[in-house]
Amino acid sequence: MTSSGSALSDEEKLDWLRLIRCDGIGPISFKGLLESHGSARAVIEALPEIARRSGRALKLPSEAGLRRELQAMAALSARFVAVGEADYPLSLAAIESAPPLLAVWGSLAPLSRPMVAIVGARNASALGRRFATVMASELANAGFTVVSGLARGIDEAAHSATVSNGTVAVVGGGLGHIYPSQHEQLAKDITATGCVISEMPFEWVATARDFPKRNRIVSGLSLGVVIIEAAARSGSLITARLALEQGRELMAAPGSPLDPRNDGSNKLLREGAILVRHASDVLEALTPLVERPAPPPRPVQPRFEFETREPETAPAPPSASTGDPDQDRLIAVLGPSPVAMDELVRASGLDARRVQLALLELDLSGRIERHGNGMVSLLYAGRPN
Repeated sequence: MTSSGSALSDEEKLDWLRLIRCDGIGPISFKGLLESHGSARAVIEALPEIARRSGRALKLPSEAGLRRELQAMAALSARFVAVGEADYPLSLAAIESAPPLLAVWGSLAPLSRPMVAIVGARNASALGRRFATVMASELANAGFTVVSGLARGIDEAAHSATVSNGTVAVVGGGLGHIYPSQHEQLAKDITATGCVISEMPFEWVATARDFPKRNRIVSGLSLGVVIIEAAARSGSLITARLALEQGRELMAAPGSPLDPRNDGSNKLLREGAILVRHASDVLEALTPLVERPAPPPRPVQPRFEFETREPETAPAPPSASTGDPDQDRLIAVLGPSPVAMDELVRASGLDARRVQLALLELDLSGRIERHGNGMVSLLYAGRPN
């Protein structure tokens, strides 16, 4: 990663872009590869050997295609900001899975202010939309940047209320394909004083699996997340879980128990989320945090129960050997339950650097699953990745 505040050259940024767009490399493995090799260019040169050791094809995108993407970004007056550069939000950089590169369309100024996320139901009630409008407007007037996901309903109300203040919209697709399409004009309006950001390729069309990744950025940017109208199995509850993992304040507005749109948010309140009735409740929770550094990730609070889907059949054990002694030692001490890095060091007898390198190669080969707070578990055959 770049040293704090230093800027990448255009060629370095292109190398970063090639590497993060390589199949099989995500934000966490990207960071590990840079730390072990020193630069993206060095990783690219070593990629054939890395692929051989991991047993996984690691195909780089074409440089020509990425240069065309850069041209499309320039035509939109958008730019890439790299983690470690002065314009990259410190709160987002603090999360384990921070995107190495953010595509930013619009003004960077709102990213330097304290941020609060407001998210909720797409099929929001009229009362829910009005509450989000008033809440967002008052928080923006108090000096906070309102962050949301540009979805219909609560997101749209929060953005529309704060267009003139400078709001931040995080999208699940690329900047060249705003979703939903009826919000294309809203996105353009936002860029006058705020910005639209994405980690996806410029022409990427968002799919269902992209929105949880978007949600981690929404919560990662913010000191806290306000949930307004969330059903029992809504995407907003994914944002709530991510907020807790990232050490953010979780807040929710109460709603009628007769309306299923409030089932999830009311459950969060019952289990300990901060109840907010108006903007002053949010300010009371967040104002003391404004001068503090971004909090480190923390485990999900046990009192919050989020539905998960377990495999229906017993998982098959992984293959006996990888051919690498350090990787095999880690596989021997790993299981389906997440384990912390320091516990792996103790249990394996390897030093921290060897554990990190072995985990990186196991990650690239698709044998482990990364969780929040640096926790990892073994991926078993038959378990969905």
